[in-house]
Amino acid sequence: MSEQQSNPASSTGASSAPAAGSPTGSTGTGTGTGTTPATPATGTTSGSRGQKDPLRGSRASGAWVFVVVLVLLLALLAVFVLQNTQDVEVSFLAWNGTAPLAATLLIATAAGLLIAVMAGSLRILQLRRRVKKESKR
Repeated sequence: MSEQQSNPASSTGASSAPAAGSPTGSTGTGTGTGTTPATPATGTTSGSRGQKDPLRGSRASGAWVFVVVLVLLLALLAVFVLQNTQDVEVSFLAWNGTAPLAATLLIATAAGLLIAVMAGSLRILQLRRRVKKESKR
């Protein structure tokens, strides 16, 4: 079988020269296998695989993602407030009054979040005290 028939590049109309890195395309003197290691298409060498990409996972990129998410949430909040402007009657303990629906819901949500943060903070403090106490033993 001739080299031209076994070379896949020759069937596509390319040159019949052997492909670089193939055993028949070596330029050596015949010692060894004649193959050369292929380099990645990105142009990096194999020694840089362990290095972290400085553009990925930085504090600045994390802050940017946070800002984008915050802007989207604020836009959704603005739409919510603009669509819920009707007044509702609110009764809490001895206080009665009217307030916009959006303001009432946002205040109730903020109060719920505040209670959850306080409960979580107390639990964290409790666990820290326990760890500190056990580490002194």
